[in-house]
Amino acid sequence: MKPTPIGYRWSRLDDRLSPYLYIAPFFVLFAAFGLYPLGYTAWVSLHDWDLMAAEHPFVGLANYTALLGDADFWNSVLNTLGIFVLSTVPQLLLALWLAHLLNRTLRARTAFRMGILVPNVTSTAAVAIVFGQLFSREFGLVNWALGLVGADGVDWHGNRFGSWLAVATMVDWRWTGYNALIFLAAMQAIPRDLYESAALDGARQARQFWSITVPLLRPTIIFCTVISTIGGLQLFTEPLMFNSGTNPIRGGPLRESQTVTMYMFENAFAPNFNFGYGSAVAWMLFLLIVVVAAANVALIRRSARRGGRA
Repeated sequence: MKPTPIGYRWSRLDDRLSPYLYIAPFFVLFAAFGLYPLGYTAWVSLHDWDLMAAEHPFVGLANYTALLGDADFWNSVLNTLGIFVLSTVPQLLLALWLAHLLNRTLRARTAFRMGILVPNVTSTAAVAIVFGQLFSREFGLVNWALGLVGADGVDWHGNRFGSWLAVATMVDWRWTGYNALIFLAAMQAIPRDLYESAALDGARQARQFWSITVPLLRPTIIFCTVISTIGGLQLFTEPLMFNSGTNPIRGGPLRESQTVTMYMFENAFAPNFNFGYGSAVAWMLFLLIVVVAAANVALIRRSARRGGRA
C-alpha cells in the first residue's frame, strides 16, 4: 500500500525529530541542575552576597581579587593538590594491577571481583571512624607499627604531610576497587587472540600487559583519570570526617588538610555566611579542575605517542 503524502511527511518528520526527543530529557536535566546552578553561582560571585543581609550589592570582580590574595585559599589549593597526588596516582596504578590479576583464571574469581567493591559501598562515616582510630596519635595502630621498627609516632592530625597521607589512604581504600572494576570490564573486551599471538611470539605476561593491555586501555585510563581528577579535587567528606571535633571545617588546628571545597563551605555558610565569596571559590575550583584534567589527559596522550614510537 502506497503511503499518503501526509503519512510520508509525518514519517520524515518522525525520523528527523525522534533522535532529538530521545536525548532531550538529558539536556533538560543538565540545564536545570548543571548549567543554571553554574550560571547562578557566577552571578552571585559578582556580588557582596551576605546571607544574613537583605541587599546584595554588585562588586564586580572584587571577590576574585580578594581571593587571589587570600593566603588561606592558596593553602587549601595546596592541600587539595597534595592529597590529590597522593591518592589518585597510587589509586589508578593499584586499580590497574588488581584488574589485571582479576582478569586471569583464579579460584572464586567472582567472589574476589565482588569483594573489591565492598569498600566503595561502605558508609563514609564508618570509614572515617575506623581510619581515625588507625591514625590516632596516642593509640593508633599505624603509630604502634612505626614504634615496632623504632620510628617515632606521627601526629597525623597536626602534621600537614601526615594528614595528607592519612586522608589519601582513606580515599584509596574506598575507590581503588571501583576503578579496578572499570579497568576489568575494558580488559575483558580485548580479543584473546592478541594474547595468544603474543605468547606464540615468546612474549611473557609482563610484556603482554605493557604492549597489549595498557595501549588498548588508553580510552578507559583517560576516563578514569578524568573522573578521579574531578572527585579528587572536590574532596570534602573524607577530610571533614577525619578532622571531626572542634570546628572540623578548618581541616585541623592550622588548616593542615583543609581542601578547597571545605574552604568554600566555610565562607559560603557557617561561620562566615559570605555566599558571594564562597561562589568565587567554587568557580576557581571549577577552573582548577578543568586545568588539571586537561593536563592529565595531555600527559597520558603524550606518553602513549612516545610509547607507540618506541
